[in-house]
Amino acid sequence: MVAKTFGSAVHGVDARTITVEVNVTQGKDFHMSGLPDTAVKESQHRVESSFKSLKYFMPRNKVVVNLAPADLRKEGSAYDLPIALSVLKASEQITAEELDNYVIMGELSLDGILRPIKGVLPIAIQARKEEFKGFVLPKSNAREAAIVNNIDIIGVETLQEAIDFFEKKKTIEPLRVDTREIFQSKVNTYEADFKDVQGQENIKRAMEIAAAGGHNVIMIGPPGAGKTMLAKRLPSILPPLTLNEALETTKIHSVAGKMGADATLLTTRPFRSPHHTISDVALVGGGGNPQPGEISLSHNGVLFLDELPEFKRTVLEVMRQPMEERRVTISRAKVSIDYPSNFMLVASMNPCPCGYYNHPEKECVCAPGVVQRYLSKVSGPLLDRIDLHVEVVPVSFDQMTTQRKNETSEEIRTRVVKAREMQGERFKGQKNIYCNAMMPSNMVKEICEINDAGRALLKTAMERLGLSARAYDRILKVSRTIADLAGTSEIKIEHLAEAIQYRSLDREGWAG
Repeated sequence: MVAKTFGSAVHGVDARTITVEVNVTQGKDFHMSGLPDTAVKESQHRVESSFKSLKYFMPRNKVVVNLAPADLRKEGSAYDLPIALSVLKASEQITAEELDNYVIMGELSLDGILRPIKGVLPIAIQARKEEFKGFVLPKSNAREAAIVNNIDIIGVETLQEAIDFFEKKKTIEPLRVDTREIFQSKVNTYEADFKDVQGQENIKRAMEIAAAGGHNVIMIGPPGAGKTMLAKRLPSILPPLTLNEALETTKIHSVAGKMGADATLLTTRPFRSPHHTISDVALVGGGGNPQPGEISLSHNGVLFLDELPEFKRTVLEVMRQPMEERRVTISRAKVSIDYPSNFMLVASMNPCPCGYYNHPEKECVCAPGVVQRYLSKVSGPLLDRIDLHVEVVPVSFDQMTTQRKNETSEEIRTRVVKAREMQGERFKGQKNIYCNAMMPSNMVKEICEINDAGRALLKTAMERLGLSARAYDRILKVSRTIADLAGTSEIKIEHLAEAIQYRSLDREGWAG
C-alpha cells in the first residue's frame, strides 16, 4: 500500500513542499530515494526506535520511501515525523484519512518525543499559500509558526500525540496568535537607551544622522571611550520595523535556527556583533548546507564590527558586494540561494595598535609609520562605503558625574522618523531606494544640489583638508540627511560644513 504525507524543504528564506511517499510491498530492506542527506537517511533508526517505544512495529517487508521532487536535495532531521506517519499508514497500523491535508515536520527522539526544528515560519507561509488545512509540528515551534494566520497550527509533543490527532482520538485546538497585537505591544522595546550615555554629544549627533539617512558609520577612538556602548544603542533610534520587515527578519532567523523555544515575532531591529575571528562563510553565509551569515541575520538592523582592523582582510572584502547589492547570493553546482542583507554597518577601531594616538592626555608609544600601517589594514574600497568617520574622545570625570538629564532614544527616534518620512516622499516610485544612503551617483547630483557658496566651501575643504575624490558624494549625501533632520528642502552651508567634519579618515596626513 502507498501512503503520502507532505513535508517541506527550506532553500534560502523560502520553502518548497515535499511529498513523502511510502510503499510497503513484498520483499525486504528499507530503501530511501530523493537525494536525502545523511541526517535524512538516518531517520530509519529514529523512526524504528520510536515505533518500538510506542508498541508499533517497522514492517519487515520492503519499505520504499521517496521524497519528491526527487532531484531536489533534502537536508536535516525534520522529515522523521512525516516518514513515521506514512510508514504507519502504508503498513495499515493507522487509518489517518486526513494525513494529506496537512504539512507535517518534526525530528523524533528514540522514545518518540519531538524535538524542535529550524525554518518553521517559511514552511507555514508556503503551506498557507498552497491552501493546506494545517501544519503539524513540534509544540516548541508552534508559537513561531502561529504568526501566520488562516492556517491551523497543530503543536504536538510526541509521535503518539500526532497519531491520536490524525486518528481523531484526541482533539488539539489550533494555536492562535494575534500577530499585530504582539507586534504593537513589543515594537521599540529596547534594553539600551541613549539617556544612559553621559557626554559624547557630538557622537550622539553623528549616530542620529546615520540613523536618519541609513548611513554606514565608523568610530575611531581610544579604548574605553564608549564606542561599543554607543553602537549598541543605535537600533533604539532607528525607525520602528514595519510588520512586513518584522516577518522578513523573523524568516531569516527562523531558517538559521536562532529563534529559541516558544519565540514568535522579532519586533525590534536586530543588532549583530560578530567576533573579529569570524570566518568568511560565517559572515556572509554559505557552507555545505547553506545557512544565512551574520550580514543576513542583521537584515533590517545593525551589523557592528568592533576592532575593525583585527578582522581578516578577506573577511572584510567579501562584504563589499553585499553592501552594494543588499543581498547575498550563495552559488553551488546545482542551486543558487539568495539571502537579503540590507543592514547598517557600524564599525569601531583604535587609532593605532596601542590605542592612544591623538589622545588628549595619554601619549602614543607606537613607532613611526606604525599608525599608518595599522589603518591601512582597512581597505580603501571598504572605507568608500562608509559615509561617516567619527572621532571619539574619552569622557571627562565632570561629564560622567553630571546630573544633567539626557535625551532619550524615543526623543531622538522621533526626529529620525520625520527625516525618513521626507525621504520616503522623495524616493516614492524608485525601486529599492528608501533612504539617502541608497542614492546612486547620478541621483546625487539632482537631489543634493548646492548653491555657489556651498560649492566654494566644498572646494576649499577638499583642497585644504586633502579630502579624496570619493569623499565628495558621501559629503553631499550626509549633508542632504542633515538638511532633512532640519526639515528643509535646501542644503545650506551649515549642513555642508557639518558633513565635511565627518570625513576624518579621508584627510591627508590624519595618521601622520
